[in-house]
Amino acid sequence: MNQAKFKPVEEQIAYLKKGVSEIVPEAELRAKLEKSLKTGKPLRVKLGVDPTAPDIHLGHTVVIRKLKHFQEMGHTAVFLIGDFTAMVGDPTGQSETRPPLSREQVNANAQTYLEQVFKILDREKTEIRYNSEWLEKLSSYDIVRLCAKYRVARMLEREDFRKRISEQQPISVHEFLYPLLVAYDSVVLEADVELGATEQKFNLLIGREIQREYNQELQIAVMMPILVGLDGQRKMSKSLGNYVGITEAPVEMFGKMMSIPDELMWSYYELVTDRTPGSIAELKKEVNSGQLHPMDAKMRLAEEVVSGFHGGEAGRKAAENFQRVFRDRQAPEEAPVQKIATGPAKKLTSLLLELKLAPSKSEAERLIKQKGVEINGATVEDPRMEMDLNKPGEFLIRAGKKKFVRLIVE
Repeated sequence: MNQAKFKPVEEQIAYLKKGVSEIVPEAELRAKLEKSLKTGKPLRVKLGVDPTAPDIHLGHTVVIRKLKHFQEMGHTAVFLIGDFTAMVGDPTGQSETRPPLSREQVNANAQTYLEQVFKILDREKTEIRYNSEWLEKLSSYDIVRLCAKYRVARMLEREDFRKRISEQQPISVHEFLYPLLVAYDSVVLEADVELGATEQKFNLLIGREIQREYNQELQIAVMMPILVGLDGQRKMSKSLGNYVGITEAPVEMFGKMMSIPDELMWSYYELVTDRTPGSIAELKKEVNSGQLHPMDAKMRLAEEVVSGFHGGEAGRKAAENFQRVFRDRQAPEEAPVQKIATGPAKKLTSLLLELKLAPSKSEAERLIKQKGVEINGATVEDPRMEMDLNKPGEFLIRAGKKKFVRLIVE
């Protein structure tokens, strides 16, 4: 019996609770951890994901990172691809019946999901399962028996169903099946713990009910909060444009991370890094006492996030680039290059418009008057200035704080 691989229960609880919104019930999680420490048997921790889109953003990683934390504590991470349930469609948060995805779409999405997920989870120690393994094999008789184990009245307590009924929006029968199917996943996988976002609470608790019906020990539901997006107000979402994609270029990711409001930085430290609660509290103390500038704390956060997905070297370079461009106001190493042919002199305001460094000539003129335009490091002060383009040359042009172009005349 190998007991050495598990840390003391209190230490596990402190780390596993970091950033968590709710544990139902917490006392049972503690009891399961104590039993696992005693027997040397790891808990089976399930996270089910329906691959309904090809890419994941930082918001999706919150619950995946919690699975990683259980993995780090020596427990078995079961990453379940809901390839069958993705074709049914999760009604959570839906105001109308969602169109089901084709098998081809689901398979393609699952492939890219896994490539991205292993930037967080340990590939060697993760149990990957697909729920089509068992759900496709259920007979009509099995499905009817499964449906008999839950009451319609309980299903209608679900907030999104209640809302749709009150607004006279249709609900398809197959949508009632979805929570039962994901609950059955927990039965097949013998899950000790299931992870999900707070909006998945209903599904996670049905998992407990259905396990009881199959005479299994009940899983613990661990729920993570929804990550607030870069705007500091709404949930992170691609459709709202307030997201950080985990496959974006390091410099792009870093810049986006630096745009979050200062007060939001602490929930990001909790939800998208592996720092311990003690380490985060120490950092917060340094900022509150004036020992550390909030921007420096945010730069550490951005570097950690970029390094997690692109490696330490990429994180360090992105931090250096940000320091040079935005704090020291120097040019980025990878300023976009634009080439034009030699020709007659051109008014700078027209050139700024042509290079997309200003949206209009009047805005270009305003930038110049406010000393917001530099050519090769020298500030331009005359809005009537003309650029001499009659011979080959290279110019680094900055407009405003963030826009650079390396102009090559040839």
